Formats: sequence, structure tokens, C-alpha cells
Amino acid sequence: MTLKGARERRIATGGVELCVAELGDPEQPTVVLVHGYPDSKEVWSEVAGRLADRFHVVLYDVRGHGRSTAPQPLRGGFTLAKLTDDFLAVLDAVSPDRPVHLVGHDWGSVQSWEFVTVGRTEGRIASFTSISGPSLDHFGHWINARVKRPTPRRVGQLLGQGAKSWYVYMLHTPVLPELAWRGPLGKRWPRILERVEQVPGGDYPTASLSSDAAHGAWLYRDNVRARLTRPRPDAYAHAPVQLITPQGDAFLSERLYDDLERWVPQLTRRTLPAKHWVPRTRPDHVASWIEEFIVSVDGGRPEPKATGRHAARFGGQLVLVTGAGSGIGRATAFAFAEAGARVVAVDRDAESAARTAELSRLVGAPEAWAETADVSDEQAMEKLAEKVHREYGVLDVLVNNAGIGLSGSFFATTTDDWRRVLDVNLWGVIHGCRLFGARMSERGQGGHIVNIASAAAFQPSRALPAYSTSKAAVLMLSECLRAELTGQGIGVSAICPGIVNTNITSTARFAGVDETEEKRRQKKSARLYGKRNYPPEKVAEAILDAVIDDKAVVPVTPEARGAHLMSRFLPGALRRIARVEPRL
Repeated sequence: MTLKGARERRIATGGVELCVAELGDPEQPTVVLVHGYPDSKEVWSEVAGRLADRFHVVLYDVRGHGRSTAPQPLRGGFTLAKLTDDFLAVLDAVSPDRPVHLVGHDWGSVQSWEFVTVGRTEGRIASFTSISGPSLDHFGHWINARVKRPTPRRVGQLLGQGAKSWYVYMLHTPVLPELAWRGPLGKRWPRILERVEQVPGGDYPTASLSSDAAHGAWLYRDNVRARLTRPRPDAYAHAPVQLITPQGDAFLSERLYDDLERWVPQLTRRTLPAKHWVPRTRPDHVASWIEEFIVSVDGGRPEPKATGRHAARFGGQLVLVTGAGSGIGRATAFAFAEAGARVVAVDRDAESAARTAELSRLVGAPEAWAETADVSDEQAMEKLAEKVHREYGVLDVLVNNAGIGLSGSFFATTTDDWRRVLDVNLWGVIHGCRLFGARMSERGQGGHIVNIASAAAFQPSRALPAYSTSKAAVLMLSECLRAELTGQGIGVSAICPGIVNTNITSTARFAGVDETEEKRRQKKSARLYGKRNYPPEKVAEAILDAVIDDKAVVPVTPEARGAHLMSRFLPGALRRIARVEPRL
């Protein structure tokens, strides 16, 4: 297999010949992609294709992998010093006069940490993006710090990473790894990646997998034990570093990077709800973040700094929020913006949407846009989805928040009242899930859908038959959709707030009363919600937590959590409470 459209050459260095592929215009900034174990350069094919329009992209097979030759003998032929020699030989050939932007995944990242921290490469590297591969020196210091001061938390971190590193011990055993890779493991590996990591099938891994994996075992044998026991004390990065951490990585704990600021003066952190092989499962995210980081470094401008409790969790991700003009929707847009996301603020009020987008940029969103749409209008939502996908891209997170309130007994609620509340509260959610969720599914790179339901979804009330019915339907829709999409890496969460201080009470309808009485009840409801004063920002925090932790159902306020528990364990008591008529 060769990379489509790539120009290949061979470079002799240190007794081996490296196979180097190039894409894009050599006059543009050079990006060097270094693969991990047990991969070849083709692991980067999806990312490289996305970068080639703007950059000069260089990929090479590490010695002993792909179409590069292996050192003889193998023992001692894969040391970090020799890998650094190879890297410099590639740079001398493809970018002798300009520093390159380095990107590494897995063992490609491990060796790249060596490149960016040794003196002989200083001035040759403009930036480094690290994905799922720590510096062995930093790792060694991390272990030593926890062994010397073994608090319960630190011991737990050591044991946790130790369990994740089971494969490292196996690769240090003689002969057995080679036999496994050249035998049954090599044959089954593509299927294992597809099932466990959700790596799409096709022309990856390449036919050289078995020999790549057998040779690559020496990466571990030649380096791991020596560096972990005697880590370098001067392993400081001499270029800006972007750290991309997949949250579902089965091999590396996020805690490994807790002390990284000690070693990296210029560090940008990003996290991704994905497993280990993100160059294959999340190429859009990876390519976008690499491009943004390179532009920020070359352009001399700092990357937007995410702030708050969820800082960097959503850096660069595309988030759309409906009903974003006020209340929970606006607070949610701001929370994602503070966490570094690109935000699309949707509201039927154009001025309110524009204000939310403007403020989102001010609080941290690298980009934010305002769009106007009535979520109950199917054609308007179809036009919105078409524009968003054409101009901004496929969503990473969808928040179906837009909703209206309606109070009144069942017999006082007209069919028009029912249609209106169901059109907005239920059909608005259906339109969003169908139009935006379908593209998430087609992209095949995961995502998350958040549907704002209510505590009324599981708390019956004689005063809220239409509203409660619409929110109960949203809750069940979310549960059904979650079951359908979980195998595609798309999470679905239903958020169920109780009494929150927003303007929904000022605009809620009251069925069966005249206009004067309706206004009186709206004002009284608003005062009651104001006295309760549960801020929408807390709901927004719960929404971000739900996406990060992939939670299914999230009651937010104390009364919502209480009602949720009662619906499961004391449903009879909840029914008796439902008979009480609120005094408005």
C-alpha cells in the first residue's frame, strides 16, 4: 500500500534505508508525522490527506517498519539515539533550511519527545504535537516522585498505570512476541482494532504488520527499562508542545501528564473522547488541531486559552446549542466557549443569538457564529443543518435546548396548545437529532447529543400534562437513541433540570385563563423561580460533565434528583404529590 498522491524517496542513515513519503507543496510549512507501534506511516493517511492542502506533509516508516529496512542486528538497533539520527536525516533531506512541525502518535510520540528535548535538534523543530505517547524521561521522573512519596492517591496512580502497561512486560519477553505477531495475533489484529478501538476497516493495517510488530518489539527492549530507571534530568522541551490526550486510552493514564508543565514551558492541552488510535478514528479532530496549533506558532499569536473547570476539554470541537439566546442555552454556549469549543448559537431571536455568539468569542471560543431558526419548523431546521455542515463542518456536540413552558389542566389545554408545545419541545429535539445526528453517524468519528428534558419527565403533575408529556418523550427518545448510537461512539444524554432561574417562566403559556390572569401568573412564577435562584450556569456545568463522562440521565437540581429517586423507589408517593394543585 502507498499513500495516494505521495512522492516517495529513500534515505540512507545509520545502516538502514528509510522510506519517506511527501504530500503537498514543499514551499509550505513542513509537517513531519511519526507513527507508533505496531504501525507504519500509513496510520497517518487520513490525517495527512487533510493537511496536504495547506502544508508540506512528510511521513516516514521508522526503521524496521513498513518499507524501511531493519538494522542488523536488531538488538541495540532501535535506541532513541539512533531514532534521533534517523529523524535528523529525514529533516536534512526534506527541510534542510527551515524548522519543521513535528507530530507523533504512540511510539512516534515517545521518540518525538526525545527529538524535542535533546540539544542537537534545537532550532530544527518549530512545534511538537504529542498524541498517546509520553516522554520516557518524564515517565521515569513521574514514577520516582510517586515511589519516594507514596501517598494513597499516588500509589493508586502507579498501580493504575502499571495495569495499563501489561503489554510492555509482554514485549520484554524473548521470542514470544515475535511468534505471536507472525502467527495468530498478526492475522487477528485488524479485526481486534475494528472491534475494540472502532478503527474503520479497509486498507489499514498494511501487509507488513507482522514484521513491523516483530521488529518494533525492540523499541521497548532497547529503551524502556534504561530510561525509566535512569531518566534524563534535562529533558526540557525547546519548542511549543500541544498535548492531545484521548480520554478512553486503554494503555495510558491521563495522570501521566499531571506534571508536564515542569518540562514544557509552552504547553497547550487538548482532550478527546476517544480511544488510543485517534489518527484513524478521529482524523478530522487531529488534523484540525494540528493546523490550528501550527498557525498559532507560525503566526506568532497565542492559541485561545480555555478557562474554568473544563479548560481544554473541548478545544476546537464544534458545538451547536439551540435556544442559545438566553437562560440555559446561553449559559451552555458560554461554558463550551470557555472550554475552547467553536460555538454555533441558534435561536429564533436573531439579536439574542448574535449577542451570545459575540460573548462566546470574548470568553474563549476560537470561533462563534449566530444562526436564526425556529426548531419546530422542519424546513428551517433542514436549511440550518445544510448551512452548518457546508460552512462550519460536522458537529462534535449537539445541545437540543430550545423549549417552551405550558401550564394548565388537561381539559383546559387546547389541541393548538398541545401542537405548539410538542412541536417545540419534542419535534424540535427530533429535528435536531435527525438532521445533525445523522451526519455525526455518517462521519464515523463519534460525537455527543445532549437533549434538555426536565424533572417533569419523571414527576407527574396535574398542572403540567402537556409540558410533562413532551419532556417525558424527550427522555425516552434520548434513551432509545443512546442504545442505537452507542456502537458508533456517539453518546446521548438527557439533562433533567428542576426549578432554574431563567426567563422560561416569563414566556410560559397558562391554558384556560385570560390574558390578564396569564400575565399575573407569569410574574408570580418568575418571582418564585427568582427566589429559588438556581443559576443556569450550574445546569451548563452538568451538561459539560455529561458529555465528558457520557452520562445517560442527569437530574440537576436537588428537587430533580429527589424526584428521580422517588420515581424509582417511591412512585406512589410521587403520584400523591402530583395531585396537589399549585397555587398561582
